[in-house]
Amino acid sequence: MKKTFTFVKVPHCQVIFGKKLSLKAQLFCMLKTFDEKFSGFLFVVILPFLLFFMSYYGFESSYTHFKTSERPPDFLFSSVYSYRIIPNYLSIYMTDLMEYCINNPVLSPFKNLFIKNGTPFYHGLFLTNTVFFILSSVIINAILKFRSVDFFSNIMMRRIVHLLMIFFIVMTQYTPSNCDTIALFCYLVGIVLILKYHHTNRNLFFYLLIILIAVSTLVRETACLNIAFFAAVFFSLKEIKQKNFQFIWKVIPLLLSFLMPYLGLRIFLNHEEKSSFMEGIYIVANFTSPFNLAGLLFSAIVLYFMYKLCAEGKNKLVFKKYLFFSLPYIGMITLVGLFWEVRLFLPLILTGAVIACHDFKKLYN
Repeated sequence: MKKTFTFVKVPHCQVIFGKKLSLKAQLFCMLKTFDEKFSGFLFVVILPFLLFFMSYYGFESSYTHFKTSERPPDFLFSSVYSYRIIPNYLSIYMTDLMEYCINNPVLSPFKNLFIKNGTPFYHGLFLTNTVFFILSSVIINAILKFRSVDFFSNIMMRRIVHLLMIFFIVMTQYTPSNCDTIALFCYLVGIVLILKYHHTNRNLFFYLLIILIAVSTLVRETACLNIAFFAAVFFSLKEIKQKNFQFIWKVIPLLLSFLMPYLGLRIFLNHEEKSSFMEGIYIVANFTSPFNLAGLLFSAIVLYFMYKLCAEGKNKLVFKKYLFFSLPYIGMITLVGLFWEVRLFLPLILTGAVIACHDFKKLYN
């Protein structure tokens, strides 16, 4: 009787059942596994940190005065920023922490270095944003590995896209804020929950998404884009024509989880006369200023690039639906935001890369 062998594939190794690998082969496999994990750590954690560090301390920007503010500026608590409760209070705690560290006798040799390169508030801002930036990088890495299309199944292709996404995040930090990276992290976690719910149909992920949207609304209005992404994945015109309204019943709890804290917070703070609904109307400036027009052109070109990155028609359709459902957010940017602050378009850009890499086959079976 002919003897057969079963091969089990492990990283860079093939093991034949019934035979022991030599010590040299086992050592080779262990080193390869360690090398892959170490390379992943360098790429996903260390590289983003160094890029962020260079952005905050290596490049100077006249666009913001955060670097010269000793404490969190008053406008964070008396303007449209006052609705972003979680980042504002976190800024206070982190500023207190940095003041303690700077004045601590143990760190006295580094006191001049801290003072020379920023204020306690600025250092606290950097530390907070760095933590959430690295967490966002970890989430991006997990998303790109989860059910990727064939074109991005190669690890080097995914790392190229990952690196591109990281560079876009870092580049937008010429207008640093205390809420953007926190909001971005929450948004990416929301994408994970939506994709998990799409592929498993487990209600746990849907309920977690409702909670996440409610909490992240207290960080920034980016939370509404999780609803747009959910709609892009689950909306089907064919089902609506067949009078299947299951999608509508699913999206209503998500809308309420965003609108209730969003409107409730504004009603409460406006009653207390501590804030304004918006900083101003900038629609004219957005289409007359060369800087704002440059920001709009840049964002449009990048979004078009992300669309072209979608190799399959299914992914292009999801991206089109996502942009359609994101029109209220884009409209608010046009009305009360500035196109020059391309960080406002950042969630749309990153989502384009995610859609281009992900396999949505289950949606179209």
